[in-house]
Amino acid sequence: MVTTLQTTRRAGLGLGMLALLPRRAAAQSYPNRVISMVTGYAPGGGTDVAARILADAMARQIGAGARIVVENRPGSAGTMASEWLSRQPPDGYVFMLTETGAALTAPVVVVGGTRYDPIEDFTHLGFVSRPPAVMVINPSLAEPTAQATLQRLRSAPRGSLTYASSGFGGTIHIWGEMVSRRLDLDAVHVPYRSGGQMVQSIMTGETQFGVSSMASAVPLLREGRIKAVALVGSERFPGMPDVPTFGELGIEGFEVGSNFMVVGPPRMPAELAATINRALVASLADPTVAERLALAGLPAAGPPNGVADAREEMQRNLVRMRAMVEQTGISAQP
Repeated sequence: MVTTLQTTRRAGLGLGMLALLPRRAAAQSYPNRVISMVTGYAPGGGTDVAARILADAMARQIGAGARIVVENRPGSAGTMASEWLSRQPPDGYVFMLTETGAALTAPVVVVGGTRYDPIEDFTHLGFVSRPPAVMVINPSLAEPTAQATLQRLRSAPRGSLTYASSGFGGTIHIWGEMVSRRLDLDAVHVPYRSGGQMVQSIMTGETQFGVSSMASAVPLLREGRIKAVALVGSERFPGMPDVPTFGELGIEGFEVGSNFMVVGPPRMPAELAATINRALVASLADPTVAERLALAGLPAAGPPNGVADAREEMQRNLVRMRAMVEQTGISAQP
């Protein structure tokens, strides 16, 4: 004989199962329309190139019929696109390939902060690449070893050297100022409008050094027109096995290199976030995709690279970036 309590429990269970059906059905039918992968920059840059490499690969991993298109939303060094993304529905049909400037630097260097919280206003879906940045110099200043080159810079009269950046208040500016302060150079900052212009100035001797992204530096490094000294980041770069990190040279504070990662709107359902993360991780493990990214100066990110891992790593990196900004005293108006 079925008791009233048993009947009530069964009814409650049935209602609970019914409540889950729409969510499960939605998950099983994902995606049923085109997915947008946003970048905060114009076509042709490193972030855009990486997005286009990943779009087709991730679509194949998500499932038959899935389609991902790259949507460029340039403006304010990626912060406009970041703010826009933070207000989108967390349904998996829009996510963004972002990088250090918008994800870490702007939120701490802009006076009053950005209109988005870099941690709470996004779902961190996984890293694409963690390439180091590289300190480069004019070849006339190069010595046989990194230590000897840094010592030569230190021996120059204070204030006599100049360092280049790709713009005031950006990550490259912060790294360059960190070098000037760590080596006690009191070097003069010369901002340019792009990474390409920056490395060109170092090549011609208009400026003496700077910290560059790999994408901007590698072509001139290969030709010997500029020289690499040390890396910003925790690991050496596979394409430059002989170039040490600043940490290896005993100079602390340069542990955070570049970060390229995929983020979605806040509060994405865990199952949906895991689906996109698996597609990203599987794409990065594809040798063809990894090779194309490496040629663009973006070695594929390895583990740990789950959703929780990505969020925790970004939290650590944000603390480190805030410390760098405080040490340099650099700030930018919104």
